[in-house]
Amino acid sequence: MRQPKILSCGEVLWDLFPEGARFGGASANFACHAALQGAHLTLLSAVGQDARGDEALSILESFGIDTTLVQRLSGVRTGSVGVKLDAVGKPSFEIHANAAWDMIAWTDAVAARIGEVDAVYFGSLSQRGEVSKATILRGLEVAKARGIARVLDVNLRKPFYDKILIAESIARASILKLSDDELPEVATACGIALKENPEDTLRGLLVKFELEIVVMTRGAEGALLVSSTQVISQPGIPTIVKDTVGAGDSFTAAFIIGFLRKESLDHVLQKACETASAVCAQSGAVPISVSPAKHC
Repeated sequence: MRQPKILSCGEVLWDLFPEGARFGGASANFACHAALQGAHLTLLSAVGQDARGDEALSILESFGIDTTLVQRLSGVRTGSVGVKLDAVGKPSFEIHANAAWDMIAWTDAVAARIGEVDAVYFGSLSQRGEVSKATILRGLEVAKARGIARVLDVNLRKPFYDKILIAESIARASILKLSDDELPEVATACGIALKENPEDTLRGLLVKFELEIVVMTRGAEGALLVSSTQVISQPGIPTIVKDTVGAGDSFTAAFIIGFLRKESLDHVLQKACETASAVCAQSGAVPISVSPAKHC
C-alpha cells in the first residue's frame, strides 16, 4: 500500500483538562492519526526547551513521526490550552498566549522538505503568531507552485481569527475541511450566501476558491463532501461519546490518506467518519495513555 508523505504545519501543545494534562494540538493530533493510517509524517512546529517539550517530542517519535523540523526554542514555553467539557463532551478552550508554536521560523530544511511531500496540512489557529504565519504562508506558496495538495482544516478559536484570515487561508488551499458549526462564519467571511441546503453553500466555496474538494463534518450526523463532479452524504457512525477532542483531526487524517491513495471518495468519507467516531469513544485526542506529569 502506498505510503503518502505529508508535512503537518502548526501547533504542538498540552490540553489541560481538570483531571490532568493530555498531549494535543490540531497539527500534532493530525500527524499522529495520519501516521497510524500508514503515512510518512513530518511535523513542522516548535516547542520550548522544557519538560513538556521533551515529552511532546517523545510522544511524536513514538508514532514514527519525523520531528527534525520541530524547533526547540529558549525563552518561550511549550504551548498549553485550558480545556473544559460540557455535559455532552464538547470542549471549550482557553489557548494560552506566547507559546513556542507561535514562533516557527522558515529554514532551508523546511523548503527542502516541502519539495518531497504529497500534501501540506495547515490550520487557521496555527497562523496566530506572525512568525509562524509567515513561515506557513511561504511554505504554501512553494507547495502551490509545485502542484502539491494543500489541506486547510479550519479551527476557529476566538479571538485568534478574523474574516481576512479565514478567506486568505481558504484561498491558499486546494482541499478545505470544516465543521457545520464553522460554516456560517466561514461563508460570511468569504462573501458566500448561507443557503438552506448546506450543499449549495459548500459549492459556493468550492467554485469561488477553485478548490478540489470541500468536506464538512456534521457531528453525530456524519459528513458532507462536495467536489466538481460529486456530492456525497455520509451518515454518522453511532458511538458512546466520552469527549470529542481530536475527532476532527482524526477525520481529516483518515480522509487525506485515502484521498492521496486515490481511493473512491465515498469509501474515504466513510472511513474518516468511522475513525472520528472511534476517537469520540475514548478520552483524549490520540490513542495513547499519558499520565499527567508533574510538570503539567
